[in-house]
Amino acid sequence: MKKTVFTGSGVALITPFKNGQVDYEALGSLLKYHIDNSTDAIIICGTTGESATMPDKEHLAVVEYAVKKVNGAIPVIAGTGSNDTAHGIELTKEAARLGADAVLLVTPYYNKATQKGLIKHYSAIADSIDIPCILYNVPSRTGTDIKPETAKELSKVDNIVAIKEATGDIARALEIKALCGDDMDIYSGNDDITVPMLAAGGKGVISVIANIAPKDTHDMVHLYLNGEREKALDIQLKMLPLISALFCEVNPIPVKTAMNLLGFPAGDLRMPLCEMEDKNVEVLKKALIGYGLLK
Repeated sequence: MKKTVFTGSGVALITPFKNGQVDYEALGSLLKYHIDNSTDAIIICGTTGESATMPDKEHLAVVEYAVKKVNGAIPVIAGTGSNDTAHGIELTKEAARLGADAVLLVTPYYNKATQKGLIKHYSAIADSIDIPCILYNVPSRTGTDIKPETAKELSKVDNIVAIKEATGDIARALEIKALCGDDMDIYSGNDDITVPMLAAGGKGVISVIANIAPKDTHDMVHLYLNGEREKALDIQLKMLPLISALFCEVNPIPVKTAMNLLGFPAGDLRMPLCEMEDKNVEVLKKALIGYGLLK
């Protein structure tokens, strides 16, 4: 059995920008907020953190800041995936050097890869470091899908320990669990099916909604894992309208908008992401009011 990086709710943290730069004061306040509100892990510079728009120097500076600010309170997982294996290795090695507890590796995008290529790509990155690697399978955004048989092959690599599974397919999670057993932890990559993913053997969620509802997201997972499944389901069902609103436009546009509406220092979006359509802002406001976060 491999070591589990975290159990519960890992927040796919947004990156606050101000006047085109990372707002480190705001980032520090967000990190403290999550530690104070029971978030189980920080995912820094993931896709929700707009890592695609961050040059390596800035990307690594944010990872370093988060590691120092969190100071071991909870795991810090750095997004270091790339569609260039050599670049992914360098970014990953630097994140490990800076003290990240684990890395999250999105599948290669645009140029994509065969299943054989995925095995070679991920194995090469994992072999370059000693810290745990979490695979990130999100074919709707990358065009590349890690098949269950490929996950099984990758689970043989000592420090590939988990997968963030964001196909939205519960049967897929069951296949991975059946093939990999305890050699590959599974995290839900979709907030709307966290409880079903736990039923399929998942260890938690890497969550967008946790940016604005961290305690509820943590509680939902831990209630389920502690046998209070009806209470966990009640939270999941209550969340559904808000989750839907948070994905009515491309992530992280709605969640950053929601955070700003709620008074969190989320700041700006980086182009090509831009402000929400007015009609969708109204949908989001209604959902926030319905959830009890906004008056």
